[in-house]
Amino acid sequence: MTTGALPRPGSFVGRGGIRLAADVWGEASSPPLVLLHGGGQTRHAWDRTGPRLAASGWRVIAPDLRGHGASGWSADGDYDLDLFADDVRALVAELGERPMLVGASLGGLSSLLAAGEAPRAAIRALVLVDVAHRPDPRGVRRIIEFMRRRPDGFASVGEAAEAVSAHLPHRPPPDDPEGTRKNLRRHGDRWVWHWDPRMLDSFEGRMDPPGMAERLLAAARHTDVPILLVRGGISDVVREDIAEEFCDMVPNARRVDVADAGHMVAGDRNEHFIDAIVPFLEGLEGLEGIERAAR
Repeated sequence: MTTGALPRPGSFVGRGGIRLAADVWGEASSPPLVLLHGGGQTRHAWDRTGPRLAASGWRVIAPDLRGHGASGWSADGDYDLDLFADDVRALVAELGERPMLVGASLGGLSSLLAAGEAPRAAIRALVLVDVAHRPDPRGVRRIIEFMRRRPDGFASVGEAAEAVSAHLPHRPPPDDPEGTRKNLRRHGDRWVWHWDPRMLDSFEGRMDPPGMAERLLAAARHTDVPILLVRGGISDVVREDIAEEFCDMVPNARRVDVADAGHMVAGDRNEHFIDAIVPFLEGLEGLEGIERAAR
């Protein structure tokens, strides 16, 4: 299979047998790299990132999280963070080899718990995209308010694209609003977001519950793998002082900021995001090669 811009479909099984749809780029023999999107997004958040990383030598797997996109929904409407973490563990185990994990927001929290709490997923490295041990609640509240704003959906794809542009004023409007269609599904004669609306109740209770910051810091310290925190330079979810505190308290973590990017770093500044993570990933590849040669 040659590397190209178009992905091939993949499928994995998460906790409880839930099906996780995925896009896959790159050679089957290349080292695996898993991209995990944020809450309310789909695997299409990585449509520009996936082929670029595959061209750099990785086999890139971008799943829809449970309740999102083409993946299954929790039958009982439960979207506790531990369920997402267990899905990551199941995906890593199904791959059968240690991948790099790149997790944005909800995908990052899920990856952090999967790698740092028992039973620990066997990974090679973790990239956290604008997520740390605690958020700025104002930024999280702004996102949830946007997700709740149109429960009845939209009359057209263009109307949905306009709502996204109003939510992300720092990002230039898309040249083709039809790209928003990938994050929508038909519901009668309306277009609604392609995720289970029951998730919002779980998200609101996850803003910064008592003990969660300590739990996430403990998980980060127990990962025993290098961690890169990629913060959006204008993020209202991970402030600079939060990112500094995380790296100060997690010895295996370092940080890079992507200028002019908000919470959705790859969507805002994809080229700069790739420039930020590739040296980290390639450095790990080189280090592992040296270690293998020394054995």
